[in-house]
Amino acid sequence: MRVLVTGGAGYIGCHTVKILLEKGYEPIIFDNLSSGHKELLPGGIFIRGDLKEKKKIFKVIKEYEIQAVIHFASLIQVGESFENPRLYYTHNLITTLNLLDAMLESGVKKFVFSSSAAVYGQPQFLPITEDHPINPTNPYGQTKAFIEKILADLGRAHGLSYVSLRYFNAAGADLDGQRGELHFPETHLIPNIILHLLNKKPYFELYGNDFPTPDGTAIRDYIHVLDLAEAHYLALKLMKKKPIQEVFNLGTGQGYSVKEIIERVESITGKKVKIKIKPRRRGDVPILMASKEKAAHILHWRPKYSNIDTIITSAWKWHCLSVLQK
Repeated sequence: MRVLVTGGAGYIGCHTVKILLEKGYEPIIFDNLSSGHKELLPGGIFIRGDLKEKKKIFKVIKEYEIQAVIHFASLIQVGESFENPRLYYTHNLITTLNLLDAMLESGVKKFVFSSSAAVYGQPQFLPITEDHPINPTNPYGQTKAFIEKILADLGRAHGLSYVSLRYFNAAGADLDGQRGELHFPETHLIPNIILHLLNKKPYFELYGNDFPTPDGTAIRDYIHVLDLAEAHYLALKLMKKKPIQEVFNLGTGQGYSVKEIIERVESITGKKVKIKIKPRRRGDVPILMASKEKAAHILHWRPKYSNIDTIITSAWKWHCLSVLQK
């Protein structure tokens, strides 16, 4: 099966390309490299392009006889989405609509969407199940929720088969250290702690120590990037068997606070983290933890690498190697 992977040179994208290659799929990577890194790709056909170019998307789908699409390409920084919401609504929604239009015009009706736990907003109950109310607290999450509504409407109107994967906190790196998390600027917790320990930052900035949690810091559900990549392959596998229109959480059902993560990083690296306390970030909720039951039952997805020590160890290895290579 030939699969168009938009944003495939990004963090989760390049790991997904790797597993697609291992499983015998033919990934065609479409990325403008605004945040992706071509050098992290393990193979596949790479096309530099922007989803704003609707004619080019259509041409690629036709030329390569695409049979399914995995859509990663998106602006993803929550803080930036507050500062410039129009950018997020314009970019995330219009580019996705361009992609979906080109697919439907070409008769391609298998779509895997990179969604987010941000669609839920402030949890009303834990762990969060897929039928939890949708109430995003930031423009980034709103764009993901809108796209999910669009997919549901297109599914009803045009028979689009889709799987929307709501990620909780993606983390970790390839166990061999070949590819990992590389964002500019880096906004994610574990790599920011590690970058501080590698003398790339003078201290680690901890945003909020006054949450209503046992130690005052936010609690999150961390999922290894390799397990996320596996879920995308399983979604395609399921759609090859039958039409499906579903959403799934991707998380472990277990949460760790920021302070607990710092302690694990210190234990694994043998280094001490210098912390600077800063105010909570706008839109941050105290606790996010997923129910993974639906994904286990329907996708047959079972995380293999999402032990927190495996996540941190693999991230540490990747960052050490990437620092040495520069």
